[in-house]
Amino acid sequence: MNNKERFIEIFKQHIKRQGSDKLLEFLLSKNSDFFDAPASTRFHGSYDGGLLEHSLNVYDCLKDYLSRQRVKDTYGLKYSEESIAIVALLHDLCKVNCYKRGTRNVKENGQWIQVPTYEYNDMLPYGHGEKSVYMISGYMKLTREEAFAIRYHMGFAGNEETRNVGAAFEMFPLAFALSTADMEATYFIEGK
Repeated sequence: MNNKERFIEIFKQHIKRQGSDKLLEFLLSKNSDFFDAPASTRFHGSYDGGLLEHSLNVYDCLKDYLSRQRVKDTYGLKYSEESIAIVALLHDLCKVNCYKRGTRNVKENGQWIQVPTYEYNDMLPYGHGEKSVYMISGYMKLTREEAFAIRYHMGFAGNEETRNVGAAFEMFPLAFALSTADMEATYFIEGK
């Protein structure tokens, strides 16, 4: 099973919320490059399909984190399969249709050569996490905790006010869990 098939299977198996079928329809349409887009311009997942792969990695990391005995028993974190799938698979929806192919010059063996790269061109500059929440909400309702988890999934690595990040983590533990999963996927699984 390839990544696209796996994503669709997880999505259909766990996300049953009203409007989710229309969101998946959009992701599969010619109006979305979700399944082909990179996850970044030059860092983690900076290749065709990187965004899809990253989304699946975050899903796996979040599932693993939430399955730990300490997380369940001591921290009391328990979330539905639907919430887990929504926040993990869709946290970076904001990156859809933002990357364009380009080239950049690099010096190799004393010679300048052009190498392929991606350029970031966001036609809906609404921030990062909040843009994902906005896009998802156009199709289906999110719970408050899901919305905050997606909004603050960058944690302290983002451009957010640090007091807000800390408050969101305290009030909505799924935000901390998703941020942890996102960082694990980014730096350990996909890192160089």
